[in-house]
Amino acid sequence: GSEDVAVEAMKRGADDYIAKGRLKIEELELRIQRALKRRGLESENRQLHERLDQKYGMPGLVGSSPALGDVMEVIRQVAPPRTPVLITGESGTGKEVVAKTIHQLSTRSRGPWVAVHCAGLPAALLESELFGRGKGAFTGAHERRPGRVELAQGGTLFLDESGEIDATTQVKLLRFLGERTFERLGSGKTLTADVRLVAATNKDLAAMVKAGTFREDLYFRLAVVPIHLPPLRERVADIPALAMAFVQEYARENGKKVKGLETAAMEALLRHRWPGNVRELRTAMEHAVVLCRGETVAVKDLPTALRAAPGEAVEQEAREKIAAGGLSWKEAERQLVIHALEACDGNRTEAAKKLGISRRTLHRKIHQFGLEDMK
Repeated sequence: GSEDVAVEAMKRGADDYIAKGRLKIEELELRIQRALKRRGLESENRQLHERLDQKYGMPGLVGSSPALGDVMEVIRQVAPPRTPVLITGESGTGKEVVAKTIHQLSTRSRGPWVAVHCAGLPAALLESELFGRGKGAFTGAHERRPGRVELAQGGTLFLDESGEIDATTQVKLLRFLGERTFERLGSGKTLTADVRLVAATNKDLAAMVKAGTFREDLYFRLAVVPIHLPPLRERVADIPALAMAFVQEYARENGKKVKGLETAAMEALLRHRWPGNVRELRTAMEHAVVLCRGETVAVKDLPTALRAAPGEAVEQEAREKIAAGGLSWKEAERQLVIHALEACDGNRTEAAKKLGISRRTLHRKIHQFGLEDMK
């Protein structure tokens, strides 16, 4: 009957149903408003979920550079299965962020996320930290304690700085990856766990395998799908978007009305080499937002290391050369050093001050550009 048809329609996603010939215009308007309100709430829920994903899974993975695009594509492909992943890259590039994103996008997102920072644990404790310990396993172990593997049941176990794992734990980890079984320290009972393993390292594990300090079989088990994160200096195009995202985040956290960065401040970010990568940029933007008194971050709000810019006169001349001749930044930097040395009659201490860099850095640049003979 019509009621059965209506029920079936509701099951398939209809907001409401109307019995033929039984509805007044006022009631129709009321039902439409109710449906729109329901859809609005659903939209808000989706947006909230997206914000949560961005807050807990995606910060640091902002930008449109080809390098980041390649990384994101691999993440999307590798997230659903249980396959182990090895994330490599310099310190501060966002390896844990990538690991969390893989977890958030996987079918295990409702399961636990458990992280172990291997370098922060002595070798003697790492095994028990991972696999747990039985009562009396060692002096002072008065009670049974589950390890991180057990705590990650049904979810994801993240091993940061995996190049620091000692030889004994490497063997046990290899067994767990192959058989999904393990034993607590000091216990002969075999246990199982359904855990997805994601590892990260800033070391060259392949080189460690050749040197005999990391097991080759474990390396291949961990690196079923490798993801390499490029340093921030190789994805300069992402710096503006990242900086804006961090500015907005810290403006909200600190209750400030900071909305962006002045052009000069953004140029300072683009000049910097970012040895600390995305982590350093995040810290710099927190520093800037806290010190900012207006709505836009100025150069004076940035950390000292970022404010070290060339003198205004020399910088302007270099800008004109770049505009006129299309010089690369490397050549423009070389021109800056030359002009500073000439303006200071070869006095390197004064030239370094004029450029806003240390004398040691100037010496390095003089050597880099082959300017040792300049007087």
